[in-house]
Amino acid sequence: MADAAELILIRHGPTKRPGHLNGRTDVALAEVPDPVRVAFDRLIVSPAKRAVATADGLFSGAELIEDARLWEQNFGIWDGVAFADLPDIGDLGLEVLAKLTSEGGESFEEMVARVRPALEEAADMARDLGGRVAVVAHAGTVRAGLAMAMGALPPALAFQIGHLRATRLVCLKDGFAIRSVNEVLG
Repeated sequence: MADAAELILIRHGPTKRPGHLNGRTDVALAEVPDPVRVAFDRLIVSPAKRAVATADGLFSGAELIEDARLWEQNFGIWDGVAFADLPDIGDLGLEVLAKLTSEGGESFEEMVARVRPALEEAADMARDLGGRVAVVAHAGTVRAGLAMAMGALPPALAFQIGHLRATRLVCLKDGFAIRSVNEVLG
C-alpha cells in the first residue's frame, strides 16, 4: 500500500480566538505556519480564512481549490462561544453526540453527509492521478474522513485532531484505510 492513492487531511493552524467553538465563525490564524515538504498532486481547502491561510503558509505558491462543503460543523447558536460559556450538556455517549445539534446548527451526522461527497471526489481525484490529494480544513472535516474510513460515525468523535497535523487515508476501490492520524507535518 506504500504507493497507493492517498488523501492527506490537514487541520488548520491555531486561531486568534483559542478557547472558542469556532465552527462557522470565520476567524484568522494566530500566525501563518512555516512551509513544509509534503508531496501532493492537488490541494483542496475549506474557504475559511484559517484554512486558506494555513494552506498558503504550508504550501506557498500552490494552486488552491476551494470547496465550501469542507467547512467545519455549523454549531448554530453555540458557534463562536467560549468553551467556558457553553451550556453543560452532560456526559453524552458518542452515538448521542453524533446526532446532537444546537438551534440553527447541524449535527456531526449532518456534517459528515455534507462533507462525504467532497472527500469522495478528492479520493477519486487521487486515484485518477495515482497520487496524493491534500485537504486543508478543520478537525470536524478530518473526523468525517475517519468516520468514512471506519464505516461508523460515533467512533470518529473519539479522536482529538491537532492543529497542523495530518491524517493520511489510503484511497481503496470502495472506501479508505487509515494510514496515520495526527502525523507531524515535515
